[in-house]
Amino acid sequence: MSLRRYVVPLLISTALIAGSGAQALAAPPAPEPAAPAAAAAAPAPRGKPVSGPTKIVEQDRPGKQQRAERLEPLTPPVKTAPKALRTTKAAADCRVSDFTGNTGTALVNAIKAASVGCVNSLFSVTGSDQYHAFREAQMVTVAGALRTNAASYNGTNATGTEQLVLYLRAGYYVHYYNPDTVGPYTGTLATATRQALDTFYANPATRTVSDANGKILGEAVTLIDSAEENARYLYVVKRLLAAYDSAHNANWYMRNAVNNVFTVLFRGEWADGYPAAVQADPSIVDAVYNFAAQHLDLLGTDSAFLVANAGGETARFVQYAALRSKVRPLSKWLLDNSAITGARAKLWVRVAVVANSKDAANCSAYGTCDLEKQLKAAVLPQNHTCSAGVLHILAQKMTDDEFQAACSSLLRQNSYFHGVVQDGGRPVADDNNTNMEVVAFKSRDDYQTYAGAIYGIDTNNGGMYLEGNPSAAGNQPRFIAYQWDTDNGFAARIWNLNHEYTHYLDGRYDMYGDFSAGQAYPAVWWIEGAAEYVSYSYRNLRYEAALKEAPKHTYALSTLFDTTYANSNTDRTYHWGYLAARYMLEKHPADVTKLLGYYRTGKYADAYNFTKSLNYDSAFNAWLDTLAGGGTTECTASDTRALGQNCGRSNVSATTGNTAHFYIWIPSGKTSLTIKTSGGTGNADLYFNSNTWATPSAHTARSTGPDNTESLTVKGLRPGTYHYISLHAATSFTGATVSTSYNPSLL
Repeated sequence: MSLRRYVVPLLISTALIAGSGAQALAAPPAPEPAAPAAAAAAPAPRGKPVSGPTKIVEQDRPGKQQRAERLEPLTPPVKTAPKALRTTKAAADCRVSDFTGNTGTALVNAIKAASVGCVNSLFSVTGSDQYHAFREAQMVTVAGALRTNAASYNGTNATGTEQLVLYLRAGYYVHYYNPDTVGPYTGTLATATRQALDTFYANPATRTVSDANGKILGEAVTLIDSAEENARYLYVVKRLLAAYDSAHNANWYMRNAVNNVFTVLFRGEWADGYPAAVQADPSIVDAVYNFAAQHLDLLGTDSAFLVANAGGETARFVQYAALRSKVRPLSKWLLDNSAITGARAKLWVRVAVVANSKDAANCSAYGTCDLEKQLKAAVLPQNHTCSAGVLHILAQKMTDDEFQAACSSLLRQNSYFHGVVQDGGRPVADDNNTNMEVVAFKSRDDYQTYAGAIYGIDTNNGGMYLEGNPSAAGNQPRFIAYQWDTDNGFAARIWNLNHEYTHYLDGRYDMYGDFSAGQAYPAVWWIEGAAEYVSYSYRNLRYEAALKEAPKHTYALSTLFDTTYANSNTDRTYHWGYLAARYMLEKHPADVTKLLGYYRTGKYADAYNFTKSLNYDSAFNAWLDTLAGGGTTECTASDTRALGQNCGRSNVSATTGNTAHFYIWIPSGKTSLTIKTSGGTGNADLYFNSNTWATPSAHTARSTGPDNTESLTVKGLRPGTYHYISLHAATSFTGATVSTSYNPSLL
């Protein structure tokens, strides 16, 4: 059955923010109470989609990993790496020619001199650059350099070890997908890579528990799989698993490095020599099982993915006849010592999924037969009808009020959508998707634990719409998502609720056929852009992340018309898709009507050719400038601490432990305030207080992420009074912007 799958990132608005530097703290404009309320509310939801692979289907070999992919769905939780060592984006002076135009020592020096972000960008090189950067002679040179480098490795990146490892990873990745362009890789490269990895892992510094070593070690473990040397380095897998202790667990990078061994195991079944190697040395089974069994205490913590991955890889060994009698009781023990729900659910689900995949005939012994049915009964017990035969919600734990809010929001959206696209309320031909199902897990953690096992989807996202084959009788269109801890503008706290429902409406009323039909020609700018436009405009919210992109003029409109899921990224797909769709809907509605006429009749080639005939690049560029960076301008009050409606203060700075303070007057009739911070360097945390100066010890709401991008929406405010905002320097920060808007509306 063909599926329409829309992978949606965690769409969290990041606003333009403004502010002045930290000043001496004078009295607030309103009297300070003797005992201000200081109970901290939970932080606002933050973060970006986790980079990762598509859903791994157990029976299919996944493609080569890109960058820092890990097993899906059991990736580390959404968490940003420690700021000091976070991988940077490619610098503006990063030139592919530095790598394609150099050979020998000059190439090695160029790699070492480049930033990690620059080398990381080489995963995406195209055309002849693939050959010139990664032909075998270049790779052999770099592998030889890594061997020399590894001999004196001291646990840090002082000599560019990470860049050399990452370059080899990028080369193997590009070669995997473009072997004809890159040219053959022979035993010469295999030998050079083995010598480099042998030298690296023989160096005792690789056992150092530190951020620096953990970061490099994580890349080097992944390189084992990239080079398809999974069998040769099983001793490294065993060593890393056996050494794992509380110090490793407390270190973000070391934890990730250990997690990468599960990629080596997971993908090993397709590597030459691996099946024979693991059957000849059953101690690898013991090493993986013992890790899971001895670290059950990590279940229920943010390290639970490690135990679950260890359990899954233990069960995976059951596919080998020589190991089957050993593996079955170990898998059963892990299932018996975990549970389908509760703190140990990640382990139970992962073991059950893999055991069912690799040993399906034995499911009764495991207690995992009819697994999807078992899981749905256990975690999705609520079935609420919004409108009979039209819309229902399958949920894990929603209140009556939440059901009512979600149903009301979706049902009202129907007429809004029809008004935007002017479809007359008529579905496209052969579309029988009349009864939409919304699946709502109670948290992102539950979504990641169960959704992949039940519905076979990737869960490294903020939700997914499965259209199926709309012409098939009994087909069930389904949107799978989760609830967040705060509403953040989403009805019933269901993340991306209105975005995903727009996909359903768009598929039913605008796009003839199933997903594959609509993807024959580029249409992502409309598919995702219209979903973003409707979602934000229907909820009367500003799309800050997109509006912030507008002044950059990153893409021409004609380029956006060529967007596909393969050539895109989060900014191009969602933020620029929104800008393109909004421009066309608001400035050229007649063209949109003609375009949708093609889509609705399945004439996708005609639709694409029509977009390419349009010549609006100059007008689109000019229109982007009218958005004025999202509508946020510098506040004009003489007191540089004063904020206001749709304005901000820029170039805010403070040293570690100090605070930049601001205030805003909320006029009559306004009860909701949105505060955004962004830009600059360092780590500024956002605090709010309705009664007195906001500080880390005196606040009623906060957003405390790992950088300067913060967001708060505070409701139920007393109008006609001052309210207080601060940026506290968790570490010294400069160049930040803080902005405010009350009862925000779409610009």
